[in-house]
Amino acid sequence: MIQLGHNKTKRKKEFNKNQKPIIVLMTRWHSIYRCKSRLSKDIGALKAAKIQEKLTKHTIQVAKDIQKNGLADIKVAIDGIGINAAKKWANRNKIKTVTTQGLGNLGTKMKRQFLNAHVEKKNSPKIPNSILLIGTDLPSISHSDLIQAIDILNYKEMVLGPSNDGGYWLIGLSNKLLTPLCIWPFSGINWGTDQVLQKTIRLAILNQVDYRLLQTKNDLDNISDLSPWLDYKSFQLSASLYQL
Repeated sequence: MIQLGHNKTKRKKEFNKNQKPIIVLMTRWHSIYRCKSRLSKDIGALKAAKIQEKLTKHTIQVAKDIQKNGLADIKVAIDGIGINAAKKWANRNKIKTVTTQGLGNLGTKMKRQFLNAHVEKKNSPKIPNSILLIGTDLPSISHSDLIQAIDILNYKEMVLGPSNDGGYWLIGLSNKLLTPLCIWPFSGINWGTDQVLQKTIRLAILNQVDYRLLQTKNDLDNISDLSPWLDYKSFQLSASLYQL
């Protein structure tokens, strides 16, 4: 856990100069058959949806702590639900900014969120700064993970959070790659494969982008990812056993 106090005050001063980054949380609506399709096959759609809901709430809370400390602005980009319903859900959960992910593959959706967030920055009194996208499949994501990613983008052009499945749980771009938005991280990649991270790194090197990797984490997509929360005696999984 990050040490608050003097360090937090120092970071606040650094990020309060109208240059706060934006953190976009990309999630799926936690309803049966609308999320966690791979996990649903193993444990059932209802339990998978409950796990998705807990993961989303956990990630939102972590990001809210960052926002509360004045270190970043946050927004949620949700899939599997219409914008009106999304706004009602966001209001109940005290989320100020919510949008839908829109159509297309993951690369198209991520590019759209970077573009939208950057346009919002340009149209505000604040100076455009780094933008980070994070997933909501990580029970282990923490305050310090996001602080580290934000800090890295003060001197690197890109930051990636690798996942064990060959993808990444976070991608952040500095202002240099946002003005104008580079397109190479979002094209020519076979999304959903175990080559996503490797291909992104190859493209970064090809484009002479200065990047850094965060700690590798495990996305929660399959029943094997739930091993810490399985009841091995009965070999039955209950969503209520899942502790964040």
